[in-house]
Amino acid sequence: MEDDATVIGKSAQEPEEFAAIFDRHASHIHRYLARRLGREAADDLVAETFLTAFRKRRQYDPRRRDARPWLYGIATNLVGQHRRDELREYRLRQVLVAERDEASPADQVAADVTAQALHRLLTEALAALSPGDRDVLLLIAWEGLTYEEVATALGIPVGTVRSRLNRARRKVRETLGETDPSTTIEESPSNG
Repeated sequence: MEDDATVIGKSAQEPEEFAAIFDRHASHIHRYLARRLGREAADDLVAETFLTAFRKRRQYDPRRRDARPWLYGIATNLVGQHRRDELREYRLRQVLVAERDEASPADQVAADVTAQALHRLLTEALAALSPGDRDVLLLIAWEGLTYEEVATALGIPVGTVRSRLNRARRKVRETLGETDPSTTIEESPSNG
């Protein structure tokens, strides 16, 4: 199978070749956008991400064999255009709690209350971050990108990625106070 750089290069002469890039990466980009803005906005923005990428395909750096960081960068820039909506979406999504099979109704209620409180705190912590710090944190935490991939996606130096991530982690910890999300999740009966 040809790498992304080869496919994008071919698409300059044969535009239909670009469909392979969509097929390979659309689900990842959609998941990222859905986490950032919700499913409805993600449906629109994933299409806009790939349309933008298609338009800019001749500018793609062929030394980059994997196009995913480039696509995340485009998607992140589109999220930046929707910052006010993003904050509103974070607040709305505070009410979402994943369903779990619990041993008893009392355990379910306790787990739901804990999850709602933790979700609310995390949402507030994310909303309080600067857009640049939030972008770095979410690309690393949600999408599993490396520092180098985040640097490529956002067009910033790796050192800036490291400093933004450090600052974001510190601010999230300050917002959460004594709450440790990892122990709360591990102690949850649904994960036992």
